[in-house]
Amino acid sequence: MKFRTLGKTGLQVSEIGLGCEHLDRKPYAQTKETIDAALAHGVNIFDCFMPGTEIRENMARALGSNRNKVIIQGAVGSTDERQQYDRSRDMTVVKKYFDDMLRVFGYVDIAMLFFVDSEEDFAGAFKDECLEYVDRLKQKGDVRYIGVSSHDPLMAKRAIETGVPEVLFFSLNPAFDMLPPNEAALSHLFGTFDKTLLQGIDPRRSSLYQLCEEKNIGITVMKALGGGKLTSPQHTPFTMPMTVQQCIHYALTRPSVASVLLGGQTAAEVEETMKYYTVSESERDYTTVLGSMRNNFKGDCVYCGHCQPCPVDIDIASVMKFLDIARLTPGVVPPSAKAHYTAMAATGNDCIRCGACEQRCPFDVKIMDSMAEAGRVFK
Repeated sequence: MKFRTLGKTGLQVSEIGLGCEHLDRKPYAQTKETIDAALAHGVNIFDCFMPGTEIRENMARALGSNRNKVIIQGAVGSTDERQQYDRSRDMTVVKKYFDDMLRVFGYVDIAMLFFVDSEEDFAGAFKDECLEYVDRLKQKGDVRYIGVSSHDPLMAKRAIETGVPEVLFFSLNPAFDMLPPNEAALSHLFGTFDKTLLQGIDPRRSSLYQLCEEKNIGITVMKALGGGKLTSPQHTPFTMPMTVQQCIHYALTRPSVASVLLGGQTAAEVEETMKYYTVSESERDYTTVLGSMRNNFKGDCVYCGHCQPCPVDIDIASVMKFLDIARLTPGVVPPSAKAHYTAMAATGNDCIRCGACEQRCPFDVKIMDSMAEAGRVFK
């Protein structure tokens, strides 16, 4: 494992961290096995945006005496008041969930102002009451640093410009970054960051990365694999799939990036991720893949769950996963996908087309149409 300095915090973080969302609702033994494998490879940064008490307590129990040797990212505003993942700006609710995280972990290294993707999100996360709350926690030592999580470069930039966040948790991969290939070509991106290497990247995103570099804001990365689509021959927006190692290397060559947090739910998945340190430079080289862009990834679900909660309790990300599997073989519905879909308490057939999910989606997915499609496909 190699380590990098996380911007102005001075924290030394592992280049590869563990996003623990896939351990949510998994047995404790599986959580421990996965976290033990990560620790054995030197991973020292873990993200826990999930609001449920069980996953938090499982993580803390698995870490045990290693708690003070690792860095925990925790979300300020992630809730599940109706047993569904959601976000809230109601400070009574926010405090309830974050105070519980402090109870479980003892302290939180980086308190992330959660999911700042719109004007409304910004107003809620950066209101005086919220900032006073996290600042109070920081003064007491319950929180060491303050960060912000976002999928939107303009809102992330606005958040950084307030001077409050010391860390940015951002969705970053080449599909999200690139402009259409006929507009510009990316130069080779190995070596020390040079601003001229940002040719071919959406200028809004390049501006954000440059701002973080200038203000010494460390970036931790989510969505490095695009929800698995970048490594999928069927779903990649390029003419060929990328490898996990190429995706990691792409993220680590962005300015200000300190750690790439990949989701993992088994020790075997952790082991696979760590092959990044054993493959050759040529196997990490992603430049042959770039330039084959077919689309800008907008409209594709990456199963992040930010569309929740659904007023009729549809697990939207799961419906989208099963639908994507069925789309691979038009006219032939895989039995396993149909079995999983029909076993759900609420399905696409239950969608009332309220549109709330589409308003929350960071990637402009036509969710309501997809729910109707799922109803037809799995009829």
